[in-house]
Amino acid sequence: MSDIAHLGHVEVYTDKFDESLKFFTRVYGLKLSLLEGESAYLRAWDDYEFHSLKLTRHQTTGVGHIGYRASSSEALERRAKAITDAGYKVHGWSDGDAGHERAFRFEDPFGHIFEIYYNTRRAEPDQADKPALKNMASKFHAQGACPRRLDHLNLLAEDVTVFRNFMETCLGSRVTEMIQLDNGRIGGCWFTVNNKTYDLACTEEHGRGTGRLHHITYATDQREDILRAADIFLENGVHIETGPHKHAIQGTFFLYVWEPAGNRVELANAGARLILAPDHEPVVWTEAERKKGQAWGLKTIDTFHTHGTPPVKDAR
Repeated sequence: MSDIAHLGHVEVYTDKFDESLKFFTRVYGLKLSLLEGESAYLRAWDDYEFHSLKLTRHQTTGVGHIGYRASSSEALERRAKAITDAGYKVHGWSDGDAGHERAFRFEDPFGHIFEIYYNTRRAEPDQADKPALKNMASKFHAQGACPRRLDHLNLLAEDVTVFRNFMETCLGSRVTEMIQLDNGRIGGCWFTVNNKTYDLACTEEHGRGTGRLHHITYATDQREDILRAADIFLENGVHIETGPHKHAIQGTFFLYVWEPAGNRVELANAGARLILAPDHEPVVWTEAERKKGQAWGLKTIDTFHTHGTPPVKDAR
């Protein structure tokens, strides 16, 4: 077992807190676990932890921090020492927050803040929210798009190779798929810490921002859930950026929208593939192959390369 068990939660900043909270609960379909201070703690109906999204009122947008759960208290201590010894920027230990206890915080070379924790707070469904089947975290509530669980996020970095070294050193992640550009640079890497195909992706920054978020993704059970979600977003005036369609990389069926503050949010049918081979080698995509577009030929739109949060002026 790896020292890191799984991606636990993502903190997302919004400068339109009320509108964003309404979107994530009523339209996107997450459950509100707690509203405390400047943050809302949200989760999908089958997320076992107290929250998988921490939505925080802020002067801008983007990602506040990314939380990974360690596999044990001892693993947490090992990771903290390894990260410190490797020389990455360390923020140190915190007492945690409403969703978990003590956590170790550190930073990648591009300004994204990560934390690792172990002792966590589990979902606490009340009587009306208890599922009929005891192996579910809570009742399927059918509100909005209603995804099942947190799946992954995508960060932007000016040098994906440097970010890859960070993920392998600090989190013990392995690369499952990647893009090799003609100029020798890596255009993107998809990382996992377990048998999922990926829990975090990093793609090359085409703006002048630092520490930016490309998107956060929750998983649905079926493609039909995403088709239904497209109609829900349409009826509620949500900006649909691209999709529904199928990715070539990782093979996920996708739909991308912008929530009211401008953060990109994805729904994906992401449960089809697992990496079971212990000797799995990364699947490498060439620049020419990526220029063909998505799996069924849909061309990647320009904003997918330029839009990230927080926004920056004069994106190149």
